[in-house]
Amino acid sequence: MTEPADHPVPSARARALVQGAYDLHVHVAPDVMKRRISDLDLAARFRDLGLAGFVIKSHYVPTAERAEHVRATVPEVQALGAITLNASVGGMNPVAVEIAGRGGAKVVWFPTVDSDNQRSCLAEEPEGATPPMWARLQQDLEDAGMRAEAVQVLEADGTPTRATGQVLQVMAKHSMVLATGHLHTDESSALVPAARAAGVEKIVVTHPEFTSQRMGLDSQRALAEQGVFLERCLTTPLTGKVSWETWHANIRGAGVEHSVISTDLGQPFNPPVEDGLGIVADLMLTEGYTDSEIRLMTVHNSRYLAGAEPLPDAPAHLR
Repeated sequence: MTEPADHPVPSARARALVQGAYDLHVHVAPDVMKRRISDLDLAARFRDLGLAGFVIKSHYVPTAERAEHVRATVPEVQALGAITLNASVGGMNPVAVEIAGRGGAKVVWFPTVDSDNQRSCLAEEPEGATPPMWARLQQDLEDAGMRAEAVQVLEADGTPTRATGQVLQVMAKHSMVLATGHLHTDESSALVPAARAAGVEKIVVTHPEFTSQRMGLDSQRALAEQGVFLERCLTTPLTGKVSWETWHANIRGAGVEHSVISTDLGQPFNPPVEDGLGIVADLMLTEGYTDSEIRLMTVHNSRYLAGAEPLPDAPAHLR
């Protein structure tokens, strides 16, 4: 494949800085949408670049079995499976989470395309922003008369639904990571303490700068104080959904120690997935982040969330 000229290529320094990292959010083939690369080919590229692993994200299907096949084929790279609680898996479905957990899934994304927040979002994409690929599929389903009800996470009084409570218990049993998906700030703020009470130890706020979320810095700080990680996805500013200035301001404002860098890459029009973390590292170098700050956000925090062994240069609180 010929690479478009406008995709940056990571520097050697950036490649070195992100060695040992996991990308906790990638969209790769096979999928119901066209993707830039397959999971097996990505694993080989990660291996060659010294990257440790990635989590296979799908809005529609569980990926634990795929990840196991990738690990068996490219054992040097830890591909990890996940499940996203949209309509295609029954929404807030504890049985689906239990089966995913038994199959080795590492991450549970709460509703994304079928969240009430995403469905009711009236926020407009900034001028020039690239729309998400799933928007077309969602419209196709609706046009075919297959629009499912939005997945409810909370009751009207802000407490978790019975199904949400069951899901959280299953996640805690299997030591799964909670990712908040496309929930509203208020939903995420209510979900985090409920997850903690249920025994869920690792929680990530999914791309808080995304169009349907636009989580304010005060809310990000409040969640960070509860030990939650804030996921900074490359594609959110790269595709024009938020300004780079806001993205960096939120990282600095909430604290680099509370941020984890993912890419959310895999779309055919975006840079190669394996280059994403390196691209971020180069961008951060130009913004004055130190080498240790970049490694903390890309390598050490991602390894902690993935359940990988800490590296020798990991900070004490992640050992």
